Amino acid sequence: MFGLALKNILHYKGRTVVTFALTFFSSLLFIVYVALMDGSHAHMLKSALDVYENALHIYQKGYREEGGYDYLLTDVSAEEALLARTAGIAAYAPRLESFALLSTPRDSVGAMVVGIDPGRERRLSKMAEARREGRYLEDNDTNALYIGSELAVRLKVGVGDTVALIGTATDDSFAADNFRVVGIFKTGLFEFDASSAFVNKAYYDTLMLSGDMASYIVVSVDDLSALPQTVKAVQSGLAEGLEAVPWTVLMHAQVEAMEVDSVFGYISMGVFFVVIFFVIMIFSFLNIVGRTRELGMLRAIGLSPRNVSALLLLEMLLIALAAVGASVAVGAPIAWYYELHPIVIEGIAEAYRDYGIVDDQIPMRFDGFTIGWNAGVVFALNMLAVLYPIAVVKRNTPVEAMHHV
Repeated sequence: MFGLALKNILHYKGRTVVTFALTFFSSLLFIVYVALMDGSHAHMLKSALDVYENALHIYQKGYREEGGYDYLLTDVSAEEALLARTAGIAAYAPRLESFALLSTPRDSVGAMVVGIDPGRERRLSKMAEARREGRYLEDNDTNALYIGSELAVRLKVGVGDTVALIGTATDDSFAADNFRVVGIFKTGLFEFDASSAFVNKAYYDTLMLSGDMASYIVVSVDDLSALPQTVKAVQSGLAEGLEAVPWTVLMHAQVEAMEVDSVFGYISMGVFFVVIFFVIMIFSFLNIVGRTRELGMLRAIGLSPRNVSALLLLEMLLIALAAVGASVAVGAPIAWYYELHPIVIEGIAEAYRDYGIVDDQIPMRFDGFTIGWNAGVVFALNMLAVLYPIAVVKRNTPVEAMHHV
């Protein structure tokens, strides 16, 4: 049976080439498209995590919903001691987020001013790498302000200019001071760059009366895939009223947006595959019906309807396996290469910054399992496409088939 199927494949060269090409290119397109979609989503999430959020935050319950000084961590030293003895923790640092009025002689803007530990923050975010002008904060800075690029534009300030900060301290008293802009950063996240500024927390604590307090503690982990176990270990050691919140919760809206985008991507590909399915089925139908007399002759010399069906299925199986195998052989290296060397489209970050794209790189994602099921879907469609033509041609008796015109 195998020899006869192989002979037919080589004999009907036109059918073989067209079926192979349709299967190969549809499978290759699917593999590359999914690798690009998954890679861009993973890159966007990783960029957002690396820029500021990182893997895990420790909060006083209620802070994420209500915010404000009523939900500050009031014993940061105790939580840091817990993190120091928890396995899997790579780095951590407290942040004090406050909202204040930043004012210059030319303009005033409300902004989120964050007190950070400059040295420890280097291991937790890319704020230092996001510097565009001036310098990053230093551990001994006092009245130094590190400001977002869009916020600097709104305030009409540059490096060296003075900005007055007016806010409320943790005891609800009035807090005000003059800060000098020492650096301007740009992450590519427009809202963040337009509303954020950073100061040295050690000095900010003296202004806001927030010694050993923090809005939350940001934590990075050694292995992001083991984050659920790390979150469980940290949560078990926290005092009552505190919570360890992973990035999947912190960035829930963005994760959902990615999932919705993936669904629409798969729907688009589904429409494409419906078209491919019917093209292959119609082509197979015409080809198999065109071989009715040949198939009738095979029936007449002793092949059963089941043997004929097996022969036609085997022919499609061999063609589809060859085409899908070739598409994997070509598509997998493409996904692997562009995962290591992302596609660069100049200006795409500027055009799509509101969607979380922070640079011009679009990487693919190489994943053997994903490539496998992508190719499997195309292979299954090919096998399904040939069932109807086989069912039609089996209706004929050998005599009817041999008299088919």
